Amino acid sequence: MNIRTLLPAGILALVAVVGMSIYTVDERELAIKFRLGKIIDTDLGPGLHFKIPFINNVVKFPRQILTLTNPQELFLTFEKKNLLVDFFIKWRIVNVAEYYRATGGDEALAAQRMLEIVKDGIRGEFAKRTVPQVVTAERRELLDNMLTNARENALQLGIQVIDVRVKRTEFPEQVSDSVFDRMRQERARTASELRAQGAEAAEQIRAEADRQRTVTLAEAYRDAEKVRGAGDAEAANIYAEAYRKDPDFFAFTRSIQAYRRSLGKENDLLLLDSNDDFFRYMKKAEGSR
Repeated sequence: MNIRTLLPAGILALVAVVGMSIYTVDERELAIKFRLGKIIDTDLGPGLHFKIPFINNVVKFPRQILTLTNPQELFLTFEKKNLLVDFFIKWRIVNVAEYYRATGGDEALAAQRMLEIVKDGIRGEFAKRTVPQVVTAERRELLDNMLTNARENALQLGIQVIDVRVKRTEFPEQVSDSVFDRMRQERARTASELRAQGAEAAEQIRAEADRQRTVTLAEAYRDAEKVRGAGDAEAANIYAEAYRKDPDFFAFTRSIQAYRRSLGKENDLLLLDSNDDFFRYMKKAEGSR
């Protein structure tokens, strides 16, 4: 065979062997090096590396943080109520050898096993709590407890569970209406109690106000009677003093006052005997004129 024919073939074969002997590992990757199917190196840093063709092979996995989203799933609470929970998981590979041994390097299988670990944790925490505790203040405590257990179990897969977040928690559609009805009834009952308490308080305030009004009027009448009595006493003293000083003038003044009170209104009619003593000063006045 001609050397000119063999030389290019040899060069191509050499290039192929060299190409098969060289591989690179990206900074975003983890890699495992095998020798005839057996793991011999998992500490392959970023850069250029060499292997023996057909003897060694290399499998690469992502180094960055991955996200696993779980569709809505039912979990049972302490009072045996179902809740639909929608959550996602942040995770990454931290032990590539354990990861490969546990999952064969199948990311879908790893995600499924990790998902079961997290769901078991959520299921256990939900079973200890009521619906209000799950959806309100204790959610953070629930997730922290579940996350601690999930991280420990996930390490057996060579996986680190970084975080688990609940996006939404709600009742299944078939029970939402009955739950909302109960909530409305509870709110209506609370409103009725508050209205009843308000009506009772209003009656008490009204009764107290009436009592204070009665007391105030009674005290005012009492004080008025005292003042009137004092005034009458003072008037009686003045009249007595006036009578003592000039009996005739006193009698004349009292008669004038009587005339004013008796004859001072329009359409008044007074029938008296003309010889009655009531008109004595009028007679004297006519006699004088």
